[in-house]
Amino acid sequence: MDKLHIAKVNRMSLRDQVYMLLKEAIISLELAPEERIHDAKLADSFGVSRTPVREALKRLEDEGLIQSFPGSVTKVAPLREEDAAHAFVVVASLFGLAARLGCKHLDQKHLERLEAANERLLTALQQQDTTAALEEDTRFHSIFIEAAANPELQDALERILPKVRRISLAKFSSISGFHSVEEHREIISAAREGNAQKAGELTERNWLTLGALLAGQKGGSK
Repeated sequence: MDKLHIAKVNRMSLRDQVYMLLKEAIISLELAPEERIHDAKLADSFGVSRTPVREALKRLEDEGLIQSFPGSVTKVAPLREEDAAHAFVVVASLFGLAARLGCKHLDQKHLERLEAANERLLTALQQQDTTAALEEDTRFHSIFIEAAANPELQDALERILPKVRRISLAKFSSISGFHSVEEHREIISAAREGNAQKAGELTERNWLTLGALLAGQKGGSK
């Protein structure tokens, strides 16, 4: 944690800023799974009092990214395969719903953005850039969320996606990535046909397949 790259935050919305910075550090694995967290050190690093740090940690604990133990011990939540399996089932269902809802509202520009995101995903995989690949994968599926324009769906995904992104960064491989590129092409084809049901089913399968592949990865992201 001493190596965590933290910038001083300004005095506007301290709690939210600290929360967002800590959340990103956890998702990106800059704060490692099961790493112990000291609120006093974090407060000093951020240049704030301990109050906004504690409030942010409580919020992250409610989201399952932080764990607290007796004796004032706070740690980043571990990465467990069973937790990832549960999360991927829910995420698959939500993104499948987003595809079914969003498909009805896609226009030519949306379809072009889907194709462009998938091509950038392929390029990132070829360059073995895991972070960029996951960003493009997220961007691809976000187009359906945008088209669906359902705030309840967006809120549900925002709550659970951090758990999925952590395991993805830790275990993503070119095998799982190239598989997604091909499945994305099938999703785009269904969307072009206006087949919302098929697009939703393919999207759900895409996420379930990715989850299964990641569960089978024993190493890191190479």
